[in-house]
Amino acid sequence: MTDDKSQSSRRSHATSTSRSLIVRVKDNDGDAWDRLVSLYAPLICHWCRKQGLPEHDMPDVVQEVFKSVAENIDRFQKKSSSDTLRGWLRVITRNKVTDHYRRQGKQADAAGGTAALHRFAELPDIDIDQGATDSVDDDADEEGRQVLFQQAMKLIKEGFRERTWQAFWRVVVDECTPKDVDEELGMSPGAVRVAKSRVLQRLRQELDEV
Repeated sequence: MTDDKSQSSRRSHATSTSRSLIVRVKDNDGDAWDRLVSLYAPLICHWCRKQGLPEHDMPDVVQEVFKSVAENIDRFQKKSSSDTLRGWLRVITRNKVTDHYRRQGKQADAAGGTAALHRFAELPDIDIDQGATDSVDDDADEEGRQVLFQQAMKLIKEGFRERTWQAFWRVVVDECTPKDVDEELGMSPGAVRVAKSRVLQRLRQELDEV
């Protein structure tokens, strides 16, 4: 008996790697689009907060980001290792937050406005038609990577039995030895290593280009 919940579940998850996900989104695959939104929405919210966007404005801006993704996904191209989906999404998010502040600046003009709003209004847009990515800033965003990593783990967890997941978690996250986990979960050290490898492989597939 396999440790995974079902063969169909495993096949479904296996198709959700980052690059194949882009291809499926370009092909108007509804499941792929849902996966894209589920995986990246928390990260987009993280970037919005980093730019000081109020929580009550976040749903509208996130919606605008994914609307732009839908309109421009065919233009995204990975020409080099620095061209990542994550970096491209960050460019779009930055543009949409800037657009939001510009609109706020226009509304505030009647009451005198603020220096911060005017500074945002002066920021240039980055041309997403050229597949531009925010690779430099994105590489430095360790907190953002952790947000994406944690969301990916939430999404893949459902594809594994609880004991398989616990073996992975105890060894990789809690840094226990396979022997310790063996005694705790009633698994052989070899079974613990196999469980860890299965989950890590699935996680790498989910975050293939990260």
